[in-house]
Amino acid sequence: MKYFTLEELTRSAVATARGIPNIPGENEREALEVLTLALLDPIREIWGKPIYVNSGYRSPELNKAVGGVANSQHRKGQAADITTGNTASNRKLFALIRDGGFDFDQLIDEADGTWIHVSYISPSENRRQVLKY
Repeated sequence: MKYFTLEELTRSAVATARGIPNIPGENEREALEVLTLALLDPIREIWGKPIYVNSGYRSPELNKAVGGVANSQHRKGQAADITTGNTASNRKLFALIRDGGFDFDQLIDEADGTWIHVSYISPSENRRQVLKY
């Protein structure tokens, strides 16, 4: 993992504030590594500027606390919500990911560019689904 760490992929202000443990198991750590090596690091390499993780892995308790769906890919370590720090750049990054030939499962423009949800399962299972909420 070149640009991202396990710590930032598991960090959560909500978990810290509420004392919720957010420690991934072995399967989730492996999925986070695959997500990073296959998707996050290549995106960052092409983008050429910092990208920040708002939310990566979520324990079941944390996922519930933030209103995540029960089958969220965040719970499996397969997803990250990322941002460049501003909406205009997030929209450009979204377009780069969508049009740049990246292999992803889901790419979601959340809240009109407020952040970007990206997920990765495997080359054979990725749906390349592009959504906007």
